[in-house]
Amino acid sequence: MTDIVLATFAGRDVPGLTAKMMAICAKRHCDILDIGQSVIHDRLSIGLLLAVSEAADARDLRVELQAMCDEESLSLDWEPVSAERYASWVNAQGSPRFILTLLARRVTAEHIAALGSVVYRHGLNIDGITRLSGRLPLGPMPPASKACVEFSVRGEAKDRAAFKRELMSVASGLDMDLAFQQDDMYRRNRRLVVFDMDSTLIEAEVIDELAKHAGVGEKVAEITERAMRGELDFQASFRERLALLKGLPEGVLAEIADSLPVTEGAAHLLQMLKKLGYRTAIVSGGFTYFAKVLQAKLGIDYVFANELAIRNGQVTGEVEGVIVDGERKAQLVCELARQENISLQQVIAVGDGANDLPMLGIAGLGIAFRAKPLVKEVAEQSISTLGLDAILYLLGISDRYQSTD
Repeated sequence: MTDIVLATFAGRDVPGLTAKMMAICAKRHCDILDIGQSVIHDRLSIGLLLAVSEAADARDLRVELQAMCDEESLSLDWEPVSAERYASWVNAQGSPRFILTLLARRVTAEHIAALGSVVYRHGLNIDGITRLSGRLPLGPMPPASKACVEFSVRGEAKDRAAFKRELMSVASGLDMDLAFQQDDMYRRNRRLVVFDMDSTLIEAEVIDELAKHAGVGEKVAEITERAMRGELDFQASFRERLALLKGLPEGVLAEIADSLPVTEGAAHLLQMLKKLGYRTAIVSGGFTYFAKVLQAKLGIDYVFANELAIRNGQVTGEVEGVIVDGERKAQLVCELARQENISLQQVIAVGDGANDLPMLGIAGLGIAFRAKPLVKEVAEQSISTLGLDAILYLLGISDRYQSTD
């Protein structure tokens, strides 16, 4: 007869403890059915689910493990597990698994309490919790501080839409982001990251900056805002705004390009993606002239944007070629995936406006970044509290692996 026991050890972490435990278990010919270990602030916790062939061996094993714990100042919790309970646990391992990522400037107990309540109400279970961000100092947080905790979640929400709405509501109320994604083989196997440019890679709308120099800033900005909210047809609004720029001197483009504010975390994210072998692209409803400046600055592989027509040193108010609108963005993402010989599940798309929704929808991981309300509501994932490099956390990459040396 085989006995199943759950042995849980806790105490100060010292070298060699795991080896000592395993040597005692090996002497009793135990099978390891499950094992888990964590260390928090030099305090060790180890759980062993053991299969022991004879009851007498289980008793002797407990005595020997307790003696080791007394010697090492550890506590030991010993819990027999019935065959029925074990079978139920095995069957539960087939349940869907998800990753829930909490992003904030700092993580508080209130954040985790709110998240845990939503998970519980929708019938899911948290199996594991891991901190991905580095250790934070005590006292006031620096302006660009970032914190991330990742939760491994098991089960299936009965109403996925309601679950997402509750997560969004909790996140917005507590100034954090909550990303919920399937824990599948693609999560750590994305190969291409596609970015919108304006208000995503840069903290500006280039067409609005051009309009300011042309003396039509307020009018163009109002049209831009309505287009990004999805209230206007993108192509029609784009042509309308562009026509207002007619006669703008070509030299203004270089002046604006030199002062484009790159979004927080963009440079670090692109460095890391390049180091990890990702391919990157700008797919923008903005202008190629500015996208190529960013391409050179950030080391981006591909650029697709609108070609601003210039004649005799002046902007003509027209665009050359096909306008890159939402539909065209999605087509370009598909073409890039085929060119890179990858599936769309291996693509990450990042954008902020309504014209980004088609590419966010077809990508394996679509992220609304500091986006308009409509876009946040529709997109699967959103980031609003941190910079672009928070995307690395959604890939499961902790701070300890984020050196760009």
